[in-house]
Amino acid sequence: MQLSTAPYEERLTAPRSWWLVSFLVGLAFALILLPFGTLPMLGGLVGGTAAAAVAASSYGAVRIRIVGDSLVAGEAKVPLSALGEAEVLDPEEARAWRTYKADTRAFLLLRAYIPRAVRVLVTDPEDPTPYLYLSTREPERLIEALTAAKAAAA
Repeated sequence: MQLSTAPYEERLTAPRSWWLVSFLVGLAFALILLPFGTLPMLGGLVGGTAAAAVAASSYGAVRIRIVGDSLVAGEAKVPLSALGEAEVLDPEEARAWRTYKADTRAFLLLRAYIPRAVRVLVTDPEDPTPYLYLSTREPERLIEALTAAKAAAA
């Protein structure tokens, strides 16, 4: 097994309560199929639970990484040279930046179940994106890694 050389990597997994909800979705499918017999009911339980679990897992599969000289956040890959200052957003400030303070041109990688975030300014004049909003459980560590990676690249 090869260890990752990335200075920062985080997977924004879905909360544990979503797995209970996945089971409840399967239970609902089972109850819907109950009039058709035991076998369809069991199929509904297994199939509904599996489908809901796949949906929860795929939603929580997004990652934030620093790889080489780039910040990779979900589908976005931004060179570190195009990034400016980064700031930690506490839960109240994070809510403000994803609602009434939000810019429609910004890249938002948000997960509502993660209360804190990091806002990173984009300094590239060619890029119309003013900033990146990244939900993260460890915002201080992400900013330290960004600072260290930018210093190493310079």
